[in-house]
Amino acid sequence: MSRAEAIEGIEAYFDSGAYVAELARRVAIPSESQKDDSQDELRRYLTDEIQPSFEAMGHDCEIFENPVEGKGPVLLATRIEDESLPTVLGYGHGDVVRGLEEQWMDGLNPWETTQRGDKLYGRGTADNKGQHTINMAAIRRVLEVRGHLGFNSKFMVEMGEENGSPGIFGVVEANLEKFAADVFIASDGPRVAPDRPTIFLGARGCRNFDLVLKCREGGHHSGNWGGLLTNPGIVLSHALKSIASPSGQILIKEWLPPPVTDAVRAALADVEISGGDDAPAIDPGWGEPGLSPVEQIHAWNSFEVLAYRTGNPRRPVNAVPPEARAHCQLRFVAGTDRDNILPALRKHLDDNGFQAIEIEPPPPENAGDFNASATPPDDPWAAWTADAMERTTGKKTAVIPSLGGSICNDLFNVTLGLPSIWVPHSYSACSQHAPNEHILLSEAREALTIMTGVYWDLGEGGTPAKKAH
Repeated sequence: MSRAEAIEGIEAYFDSGAYVAELARRVAIPSESQKDDSQDELRRYLTDEIQPSFEAMGHDCEIFENPVEGKGPVLLATRIEDESLPTVLGYGHGDVVRGLEEQWMDGLNPWETTQRGDKLYGRGTADNKGQHTINMAAIRRVLEVRGHLGFNSKFMVEMGEENGSPGIFGVVEANLEKFAADVFIASDGPRVAPDRPTIFLGARGCRNFDLVLKCREGGHHSGNWGGLLTNPGIVLSHALKSIASPSGQILIKEWLPPPVTDAVRAALADVEISGGDDAPAIDPGWGEPGLSPVEQIHAWNSFEVLAYRTGNPRRPVNAVPPEARAHCQLRFVAGTDRDNILPALRKHLDDNGFQAIEIEPPPPENAGDFNASATPPDDPWAAWTADAMERTTGKKTAVIPSLGGSICNDLFNVTLGLPSIWVPHSYSACSQHAPNEHILLSEAREALTIMTGVYWDLGEGGTPAKKAH
């Protein structure tokens, strides 16, 4: 009974094809939370796949109905071995974005896993079915070798993350004791580079909104009316220019976070961003002057124009358009005044002569609204987890203050008051949320060994002190 035996066994599990087969079953369930008619598939993912798997590992499972009508349920699996042991809360989401079947490469289907070289394609392979399947397999392996975990395990799986996690706070806040733990350890998002084991301690928040300028009803002939009528596309473009510079620097001072701390700079000092061979090249000079690329994405805020429309871009006509609309987004780190994002924008527009531009909610499929939160880089659980990972890989773990993307980290970090430790098993060029989503099998194999080592070490004692309840 040893750590090495547990890791050798998880490698054999992967090499036998069992991991890919297990993941293929889960990918085959089209659990698209952004579709209104997906409720049966969202529930089936929990009842057919997740609940039986955890019950086989000695967990008691409870499925909570979502307090938001028409949204997906939440499962909590619980195995309490001894109240004196540390309790670890895990997390995954079994919902996925839309399949977009017609946009995938020839020979690929989002609901069937397909291997091409080191890549395994399928919707949810990276986000998030492949990741929580790794963690569940690692827990199972520790139980097989040791016969018990040596810690208390709680693991929640929600079915609405890709739709903004509606209702999840209501579920947890109504059941705080059931979800209580000493530390949160889970997996989502990408590593900083495919071959660099990574921990991130929080997540940037996300606020989406539309900027809309409606000048009149209907378009009017540009020969007869051009030069006489306000063109909303031109006005809105100037409003956007007042928000961000030509190099992407945010110009609304209320949108800026606190300065990057020395502790954050030190944590990021040896980190380089790499999305693998298919990733785009980083544009030098984009964003906040004076920050490195890794500081831009993990320690600063970014403003994006996701889409811009005036007239009919696909079939333009000779008419002054009546309306212009920009779909916009602010990603922000902890310390940003989240409640002042839209009020500050309103004041900025008014002060710059753009009183006629309205701020509207985004379309439902782009309505993500996440808060920012993070665990300090010097938290004992961060150091403990990084050391456990290094014992397995022999590589220095990258410890990142904040994920560039957004997830409901504040649920665990703020609502439950837990140190939040995310161990991602994907990479940034995985095409999550897009056609041709995939994972790297080499990375998945290493991730299985990492998580088996972490779960093994959790049961060996020597962990940071238990949280006072």
